[in-house]
Amino acid sequence: MAENVVIKASMPGVFYRRPDPEDPVFVEEGEEVEAGDVVGLIGVMKNFHDVKADEAGEVVEFLAEHESEVDAGDELVEIAPA
Repeated sequence: MAENVVIKASMPGVFYRRPDPEDPVFVEEGEEVEAGDVVGLIGVMKNFHDVKADEAGEVVEFLAEHESEVDAGDELVEIAPA
């Protein structure tokens, strides 16, 4: 069985789990994602950068809270490969 994959922040900013305050989250823990699916955003000075799954699998856990400040290299999401 493959080891879980951790998506890390590519830059410092604020991590968001939803595209807009009134919108649902991109994905919930336990849901399946495909490679390239957006699982969150990092906001930097009103610019938003997609956080994408590197490979298909199940979202195990969010390691960063919604609207938390993150630094480059911080762990954001853990995925169990399909």
